[in-house]
Formats: sequence, structure tokens, C-alpha cells
Amino acid sequence: MNEEKRPLVIAVTGLNAIDSPGPGVAVVRAIREGIAQPVRIIGFAYENLEPGIYMDGICDKTYQISYPAAGAEVLYNIIKGIHEKEQIDVIIPNFDAELYNFISIAPRLKELGIHSFLPDYEMFDARDKQNLYAFGQKHKLFVPKDKIIHSIDSLAMIGEEFGYPIVVKGKYYEAVVAYTLEQAQKAFYKISAKWGLPIIVQQFINGTEINIAALGDGEGNAISIIPMRKMYITDKGKAWAGITLDDEAYLELARKFIAVTKWRGGFELEIMKTANNELYIMEINPRFPAWIYLSAGAGQNQPASLVKMAMGEKVEPFTTYDVGKLFIRYAWDMIVDVSRFQQFSAFGQL
Repeated sequence: MNEEKRPLVIAVTGLNAIDSPGPGVAVVRAIREGIAQPVRIIGFAYENLEPGIYMDGICDKTYQISYPAAGAEVLYNIIKGIHEKEQIDVIIPNFDAELYNFISIAPRLKELGIHSFLPDYEMFDARDKQNLYAFGQKHKLFVPKDKIIHSIDSLAMIGEEFGYPIVVKGKYYEAVVAYTLEQAQKAFYKISAKWGLPIIVQQFINGTEINIAALGDGEGNAISIIPMRKMYITDKGKAWAGITLDDEAYLELARKFIAVTKWRGGFELEIMKTANNELYIMEINPRFPAWIYLSAGAGQNQPASLVKMAMGEKVEPFTTYDVGKLFIRYAWDMIVDVSRFQQFSAFGQL
């Protein structure tokens, strides 16, 4: 008599499916559709009102973990304790701010039997917003000029040099297009209060925004590339609807990035296509985007492929995907008994 195969236990962060969503819920949906064997999903949450904690069919169990500011050692000890109960096979972090800690503890997690598929420090730092312009210069890629500032006093001079509008960015998240010095100053205060210093001030590039979700194997090969154009954007600049595109130039740009960095894992290129068909890299996010479920819908399930590679399976590069596939995000009110909220708030698990 054959024993039933043990489920593959996968831990996922980024369960904040709000108006500025994390990728976690989309990653889980793709994994559940793309992994043939049974899976058990362990959610890692920071806040007690992250919707992914309470959504049916997403997480089998959720634990509260420490904020990135608490450091790698605290995170390691929390995960080790959860692993003793859950026997985690794979862990997929989905926030920029937490990746540094996860990269640093990845070798120790591997010793516990917890696999991941993450970039190393060199890859991670090369595409950082503070290093992006130098990265573009080195590899002959179009990247807007930028300045890293620690003081609001620098804004006036930068505005004169770049010309308005300019883009004021946080070191992790958030970007504001400022058309005047006053708007730039307001954005500086708002973003620095939320995300700290430094602030990145970037040259504004006019064009059509394109987003590319891709997966690298760590050896310079592209496993999957899905380009998407936003069709509906929220007031926070987040895609609420988008469509897959067919353009070899987008694929070639993603291949080049993967080749020069030997990128390991998922990432997103935020591109601006100018009237002259120049592709400017505005930002490189070192993890799956919130719209990553579209990759599964288009025939290249990137989260499921990442899980397989993390477990040591050979995954062949995808060669085709469905062009003209749309995703449309929507809001849905869940009804949750307060006892579930109280349990997670009091005990840090549900």
C-alpha cells in the first residue's frame, strides 16, 4: 500500500492584498495551480489585518513574524521555531525591505532543510535604486539620471539641472512626480518620514510604462519573461488592470539583465518606452510583482517554476506565452469573525 505523499510546505510573505498590494496572495494562487503534488501554504504576516491571513484557500496557517528592522538574527530564530512545527520546504519572501535579511540567513535556513531561490548580495545591490544609474552606464542600458540626497537643500539645484518635472523616490517604495520645487519638497518630507533617508531624485522620462515580470536561473539564463502594459492605474500608481504584450525588444532587455547579473529568482523591470522606442529602466524590483498571477494565466507560471528550482528540479525555459491576456484586480469584502482576528492578534498565529 502506497503512503500518501507529504505535502510540499511553502512559506510566503506579502499577504497585504490592499490598494497597494503585496505579491503574496498572487504567488500563492499561482503555486496552488502550478504544483502537481499537494501543497501546504504557511503565511508570514507583519500586520494582523493583512487580508491574506483570512482569505479562504490561500494560507493553511499563518504566523506573525518580526519587522525587517528587528534584524536577521531575530527573523532566523522565529523561522526556526515555526519550522520545528511546520517542516517548511521552501520560503518565498516578497517585499524589497525584507530581502536583505532573508538573503543573509538563506545558508542557515538551507541547513535546516528550508530552500529558497534568491539573488545574492552582489546582484541585489547592483539593481538598487541608489546604484541603478551606474549599473545602466556599465552595461549600456538606458537609465534616467538620478541623484541620491540626504537633505532637502539639494532639491532646488537638482530641479534646475534635470528640469521639471522630476521624480522623487523612497529608498524602498513610493514615487512622486513633482512639477515644481514646492511639490518636490513636499514629496521629500512625506517619503522620508515614511521610508527614511536617502531620497532618490530621478530625471523624468516621458513615454509609455511597461512592466516585465521575469525569472532567472542564477546562471544567466531566462526561464520566463512576461511583458505587461498597465491599462488601469490607481492614484498610488499601482496596476489595477493590465495586458500581456508581444514585443521582442522587451524580451531582449530582460534577457540582457539576467545575462549580466546572473539573476537568481523572480524580478520586475519597470520600463518607460519613449516616442523614439528607447527603453528606459526606471526601476528593478528584486522580487515578484503583485500582478504575478498573470504569468500563470499567460502560460508561464513563474512562482511554481521558482518553487521547483528551489527544490533542485531542472526547469526548461518557456518559449511561448499568451499575448492579449488581461488581469483585472477587484475589491471583495470578506466577513470574518472577530474571534479569528483576536486569536491572530493575541497569539501571532491562525
